[in-house]
Amino acid sequence: MQRNKTYNRKKIMLIFVAICAVSLLLGGRLVYLMVFCSEYYGQKAENLHERERDIKAARGKIIDATGTVLATNRTVCTISVIHSQLEDKEKVIQVLCKELGLSEETVRKRVEKVSAIERVKSNVDKETGDKIRSYNLAGVKVDEDYKRYYPYDSLASKVLGFTGGDNQGIIGLEVKYEEYLKGINGKILTLTDARGVEIENAGERRAEPVDGYNLHISLDYNIQMYAQQAALKVLESKEADSVSVIVMNPQNGEIMAMVNVPEFNLNDPFTLNNIEKQEIEGQEEQEEGTQSQETSAGEMTEEKKQELLNQMWRNQCINDTYEPGSTFKIITASAALEQKVVSLSDSFFCPGYKMVEDRRIRCHKVAGHGAEDFTQGIMNSCNPVFIELGLRLGIDHMYHYFEQFGLLSKTHIDLPGEAATIMHKKENMGQVELATVSFGQSFQITPIQLATTVSSLINGGNRVTPHFGVSIRDSQGNLIKELEYDTQKDIVSPETSQTLRSLLEKVVSEGSGKKAYIEGFSIGGKTATSQTLPRSAHRYISSFIGFSPAENPQVLALVIINNPQGVYYGGTIAAPVVQEIFSNILPYLGIEREALLEEKEGEKSQIEE
Repeated sequence: MQRNKTYNRKKIMLIFVAICAVSLLLGGRLVYLMVFCSEYYGQKAENLHERERDIKAARGKIIDATGTVLATNRTVCTISVIHSQLEDKEKVIQVLCKELGLSEETVRKRVEKVSAIERVKSNVDKETGDKIRSYNLAGVKVDEDYKRYYPYDSLASKVLGFTGGDNQGIIGLEVKYEEYLKGINGKILTLTDARGVEIENAGERRAEPVDGYNLHISLDYNIQMYAQQAALKVLESKEADSVSVIVMNPQNGEIMAMVNVPEFNLNDPFTLNNIEKQEIEGQEEQEEGTQSQETSAGEMTEEKKQELLNQMWRNQCINDTYEPGSTFKIITASAALEQKVVSLSDSFFCPGYKMVEDRRIRCHKVAGHGAEDFTQGIMNSCNPVFIELGLRLGIDHMYHYFEQFGLLSKTHIDLPGEAATIMHKKENMGQVELATVSFGQSFQITPIQLATTVSSLINGGNRVTPHFGVSIRDSQGNLIKELEYDTQKDIVSPETSQTLRSLLEKVVSEGSGKKAYIEGFSIGGKTATSQTLPRSAHRYISSFIGFSPAENPQVLALVIINNPQGVYYGGTIAAPVVQEIFSNILPYLGIEREALLEEKEGEKSQIEE
């Protein structure tokens, strides 16, 4: 009996100890949760009773060199419904169908969806948003938002780029400078009860958005318009596939204009322009003639459309490479002068071709230029002269100057998607390849690479970085950041640069580029006509690169006409485009006409007397 009592006492004690231990553990856990985790669980509890909506930040503007706004914002609205707060679903569906122009099926699906908040439509114009707000429909939210707007539609479309539905940059400067332009979104926090219904008179908390910074660029609206008008004119008259124009300051790399026609509408970037429309219609007709299934043809059409959209958005000045042809002779001449393997008085003879190993490489003038010195050789754009220069330089020296001039690396322009030079590997280059490269064939570069390299050779020998971005400023104009770019000095000597400018001035005043000549202005330049592959297609690229004033260049322009119909020589159809552009922009830039007319009239009077 005594043993049973002792056993029971021990059992009770153990139970008591166990209860105390559990109590201590629970108490400790409670203290831990209430004291040490109070902030964490308090926030979770608050989140359960808060509904969050974004307030979009205004994206920074893109502003040109004259202060003209090229990209800005328009106020739009986002229409949403909160399922738990809806009182008259049928009326909401009726109103939203009417005002938003959506089908009843679409609106009903979104209104009846059980979710904390469901977006019905975004990018609704403010007038429509205000009208929906005036109905005072319970559970319908109208939040103001921003949509990117481009005042000049297609102007510099492939440079500026555009934004997507989330207002983030997709191509061009919009994506390159996203971190400065985008801003920081704000938030609206409202209190709800356990059912998710907003509590009346509870108010709301707001975290205000921070607007993005403005991007100031070197592109000049007026120069862009001059260049675009000239490009459209030759695009139409020569029925070309496309025309590209770069206008830049060769002294510092600032780009004043970049045109790629046909451009596209920045305010409607997912609609194909006329040329792409014609191509996709032709594709659809071909598909209808095949024996493939209807669904497969439809899928192919969508794929083709996306391909054509990507093609429409491409900036040919930086994304595409091409054979530069005779404009590249500027680089060969610079290397030969710098290496001192040629002088202005050197004599050459052109019979219309030059034999390199077992290959006869023709001059563009089949009958040949006959006897000529180096100055006449560059004025005539004579292939055998430049083949000779390449052979005198040799493969090692030629590659050395490619590297020194920056041709084998990208320009690092402040636009996405820059392509690199496609050049023979040094170990694979033989004498024939060296010869063809010397006059601009059998390799490819981008237009921006050519414009940048020529700028660097004629500005005294400083390799510049081409760019649009100048500064980042806030909405009041206060400077946030001055954008800086690398410069590589002395890629050629000042003497070589001066000689080159003098030679290229003669190309325009007396040689193959005379259709770019403007009375009273000193202009240097070089023509080119090259073929695309395969050669049997007989598709040509006509181009001209020019600069002014020849003695101290302040502006350089490169024009490339892709697949012109009829006459296709660069000196005949591309040089006049640069002449038209310079006729407008030289006076605009304050480059004064020289007093040549009076001097020539005086000389004429003396001769007549």
